[in-house]
Amino acid sequence: MPKEYLLNKNIGKEGLDFVNQFCSLEKAIVLATQNIFNIESIESKQVAIINIERINDIKKLNSFLKKVNKKLKNDGVYVGCAETYMVRKNRLMKKFPKPLNHIYYFFDFLITRVLPKIWFTSRVYFYLSGGKGRVLSKTEVLGRLVYCGFGIAEVKQINNLLYFAVKKVNEPQHDAHKPKYGFFIKLPRIGKDSKIIKVYKLRTMHAYSEYIQKYVFEQNNLAEGGKLKNDFRIPTYGEKLRKYWIDELPMLINLLKGEMKIIGVRPLSAHYLSLYNPELVALRTQTKPGLLPPFYADSPKTLDEIMDSEKKYLLQYLKSPFKTDVKYFFKILHTIFIKGKRSS
Repeated sequence: MPKEYLLNKNIGKEGLDFVNQFCSLEKAIVLATQNIFNIESIESKQVAIINIERINDIKKLNSFLKKVNKKLKNDGVYVGCAETYMVRKNRLMKKFPKPLNHIYYFFDFLITRVLPKIWFTSRVYFYLSGGKGRVLSKTEVLGRLVYCGFGIAEVKQINNLLYFAVKKVNEPQHDAHKPKYGFFIKLPRIGKDSKIIKVYKLRTMHAYSEYIQKYVFEQNNLAEGGKLKNDFRIPTYGEKLRKYWIDELPMLINLLKGEMKIIGVRPLSAHYLSLYNPELVALRTQTKPGLLPPFYADSPKTLDEIMDSEKKYLLQYLKSPFKTDVKYFFKILHTIFIKGKRSS
């Protein structure tokens, strides 16, 4: 039976049109599988693999995606789909009348989104669920794909499913910083002498968010204040934690470990630091990053203004460390407590 007919029957014309944008059906392997065995049994490297089974129901999802990566040629295309947690929420809220739907969703949220993120309950949850019905955010879907060696070509919401078309751009990552689900996380940041330090924070983003920072920047650029514009990686609770710097309290551990100081430039990811000019990067890596950055003294709005603010601080600090930090400490306190500055 023709592949086009089968796809049109199972995912509809809009889904078929999405697939046709990125690959030739004649050369593609078309599957509807949750089983990694069906991927392993593909004998040669392919130019395109299409799987119409939603990835929410795939056990050991990363292993599955890495195997797909292995079976593709360089620049090979993988097309798949997922149900995001927001679509799931809307579906469940329509299942029962008020207020039963809110009660039902509360317990569903507790079981499917909280328990998997706690280390002593996650194994029990995945053992009982068999990995099926996994609740995924758009961030986690895209982040897992990038982590497993894919570059994002396009995403589109079709018939309550998030369809993605990705290309093999790298081998899957095997880094020491394995993605974590927990509320307490360690993020790799560039410290003094360009050394990688693990910065302690409370989670304010969906899991796997760090792997799509570059993608979000390329899609949306920067907002006022230097943060990424329209950053869908941050849920509502994350915005509230960030507003009052609650998420940064664990960085006191980095202070105690001697990796950071009280006043200093922000510890940045490798991608964000790549946006800086080389001269400032060289200045930044001569000192430890700080808990309270000069950003809160000067309130810059654009990336250029942020770089100017940091350069001004660093040049003063390298000449007179103690005097500069004391001056900036009181300027920052004035901005926060008198002017009412909050994190964006």
